[in-house]
Amino acid sequence: GDMHAEPDAALFNRAMPLFDKHYAELLLQSKPFAGVIAGLDAMQAAGYRLGCITNKLARYTEPLLKGTGMAKYFEIVLSGDTLPEKKPHPLPLLHAAKFFGAAVEEVLLIGDSLNDAVAARAAGCPVFCVPYGYNHGEPVDDLDLDAVIADLPAAMDLIKKA
Repeated sequence: GDMHAEPDAALFNRAMPLFDKHYAELLLQSKPFAGVIAGLDAMQAAGYRLGCITNKLARYTEPLLKGTGMAKYFEIVLSGDTLPEKKPHPLPLLHAAKFFGAAVEEVLLIGDSLNDAVAARAAGCPVFCVPYGYNHGEPVDDLDLDAVIADLPAAMDLIKKA
């Protein structure tokens, strides 16, 4: 079948609540990747202001961030349905820059996928990627990035405060 075809509406309406229920249960078991909390702690301690930009829907993002103890790190959370556009469109990055009162080139996106690399380049901001995460099984080394970092704490070695 065509993966991008529109699903039959009746089937979709039956399937979606089941997906939601299972996805919500899985979210509750989600744990941050190694180094994420340590990296967020280090960035916060260094005085960086943090935001979360994800294409995940808000109704999944908020419980996930709360459940993993990460909600407290982020001054702004932009989900896939927060704005009219999502990554790879640059809008979420431009919106975050405006929120922080920063020039977009002062915003560093740390991501894990082609969507992140494309969004950052379109917005004109630097981008680091971690090699784990959601890039459809493709290595991130082939993307147009400023750096590949092993984990979040490794980003601190590369960031130099202006």
